Formats: sequence, structure tokens, C-alpha cells
Amino acid sequence: MAKNTDKQAIENMSDSFRGYATLLRKIKQRVLIAQQRAIYAANEEMLRMYWDIGGMLQQSQDADGWGKKTLQRLAADLKNDYSEIKGFTVRNMQYMVQFFNEYNQELTMIKRAVSPIAKSVISQLDEYNFTLPIKHLDWTHNLVLIKQVKDIRARYWYMVQSITNHWTTRYLQEAIKLDDYGKHGALANNFTETLPVPEANDVKSMLKDPYIFDMLTFTEQYNERDVEIGLVKHVEKFLVEMGAGFAFIGRQYHIEVSGDDYYIDILMYNAFLHRYLVIELKDTEFMPEYIGKLNFYCSAVDDILCRKGDNRTIGLLLCKSKDRIKAEYALRDIQKPIGISDYELGQALPKDFRGSLPTIEEIEKELESDRQ
Repeated sequence: MAKNTDKQAIENMSDSFRGYATLLRKIKQRVLIAQQRAIYAANEEMLRMYWDIGGMLQQSQDADGWGKKTLQRLAADLKNDYSEIKGFTVRNMQYMVQFFNEYNQELTMIKRAVSPIAKSVISQLDEYNFTLPIKHLDWTHNLVLIKQVKDIRARYWYMVQSITNHWTTRYLQEAIKLDDYGKHGALANNFTETLPVPEANDVKSMLKDPYIFDMLTFTEQYNERDVEIGLVKHVEKFLVEMGAGFAFIGRQYHIEVSGDDYYIDILMYNAFLHRYLVIELKDTEFMPEYIGKLNFYCSAVDDILCRKGDNRTIGLLLCKSKDRIKAEYALRDIQKPIGISDYELGQALPKDFRGSLPTIEEIEKELESDRQ
């Protein structure tokens, strides 16, 4: 009975103070921040410990020339003394040595050139002025990157993606296997010239080249309208291919400029970047005149749709193929941020299977019936 009385008294006190809910939320947020900082601090300290141990092992091995048996003895002794710590295995200590040799003491840069390949890595760092976010990743993520990604630009990209998109180790391994960096890195764009450096990097990391729309197959010739309808039909798979944070706004999205009607092929919004993405689809190879229309649409969306807090609209031109030199010329003096990417469709099925596939007309009728 006393407990119920105390609970009622607490509820009465909170009801009498209008700002109580806000105060409670702020305190909880502060506690959450403290917990997160503690986790980050513990992770950073563990990485520094592994780096230090790796240095001790490397220096001792250089001086005394011991072999694997010494690591086995160390692993057994450390396991006996620190049974609650699972990291002192022979293999993990070998990784600690590799970790020590890979990064500097601040855990922000590749440490030293140990081979011609590593020298090129150093030059990459000098050219792009990277500061690697090593301390913000856990040990297993760092191990995957050390072992599987030698290109420093690619490693940096995978680090950023792992942090911002909360990739698991397994997802990271799959992304490396599928060469996600290679797909993004081929994108022709003018983002560096039209956006501040942090924004340009964020946008580049979100877009890729080529896009693989393997949910779509056509046994005969097709046009961009067919592709648009197919992407809408498979919108979930389309969003997965586009990447994290994208929301589908509409196909043939209507805007009015100076009394005339215009229709954007596909309009999307990215919740992480806080900006619209205007997509124009072409069923041909890239042609320079396509850029002018896309530039026009980006300007219109900036003025008509963008609200306070929205960043500048970006354009993405999807073509069957592109000549990179022509693309770079076409983008050179364009003021709006635009990327040009190829897209690939699924392999067409044999004609014998044609009867089992819906036609474009059937898909369109289904979409029209859904609107009614």
C-alpha cells in the first residue's frame, strides 16, 4: 500500500510541473551520451593496448628472433592471468603485430612504407589528406579492413560507410566482396567543384556506378519509360540498390515552371543527406545535352520543393553507358551538383519464357488500377 502511495505522489508531482517530460528527456539523452562515450573510450583504449602490445612483440621479436612457440607460451600465461579477456590468442597477437606495423601511434594514419605498395599508400595519404577514423571502429572491423583492403582510399571509404551506416562485420565483408567502393568510385561527377568538401564526400559515398537493376529484364528493345515503370514496380529492391537513407517520392513527378508543366523521371529524398535527388533515365549512351535538362530540374526543385534544413538538390543521370571524357567536359562549368552513372539490367530471359512475364502495358495497367 505504501509503495502505491509513493508512486501516486511521484505522478502527482510530475503532473504539477509542465516541463517535467522535457526535463526527463534531456537527462536521459545526457545519460545516453555518457554511455556512448564510455563505450567509445573503452574501444579506443583497447585498440591502443593492442597497438602497444603489437609494438612490444615486434621489437622483442626483432631483438631476440623468437618464433611461434613464444607466442603460444605468452598466450597460455596471459590466459591464466586474465581469464576474463579473450583477446590473447596466438592469432590475435599476430594481428596485433600487423596492427602496430600498419598505423601510427595516434591511430589516424598509415605508419610507414614497408614495401613499394605501401609507398603508394603513403602517396595516396599525402594526395588526399586522409585522417582515418580507426578509433571509431571496433577490433573486428579493423581486422577485416587490414586484411582485405589495401587501397587506402577504399579503406577510408569502407570505414566511413561502416560508421555512418552501422555496418556489421559480416555486412562489411560482403560489401568488400561485391566491390561497393569500386562501384561508387567510378561515378563521373562535379561534386567537389559544387559542394563543400564534407558534403561532396558524403554525396560521393551515397552514389555509385554502375547501378545494378537486376530485378528488371527485357527480352526486346526497351526505353527509359519501361525502366521507370519497372523500378516503381520493384520499388523495395530499387531502394535497396540506391542505398541507405533514400525515400521514393515519385515517378514522372510534376513541377510547374513559369506556367509550363515538367515531369521528373524519378524524384527521391535522402534522410541522411537532407537533400532531394533528381534522377533522369536514358536508354542510350550519355549525350552532353542531357546535362542541361537535369541542371534545370535541380534548380527548379531547389526553389519549389526545398524547405528550411534541406541541402542543395543533386542530380543523377543514369545512362546505358558513358564516355568519361565527354561526361567530364559536360559537367565542367555546371553549377548544380550532378553525377553520371551507368545502369545494368538483369540478363534477358529466352523468348520461350516470354509468356510468363508481364508486359510493360500490363504493369502500367496495374499501376493505374492501384491509383483508382
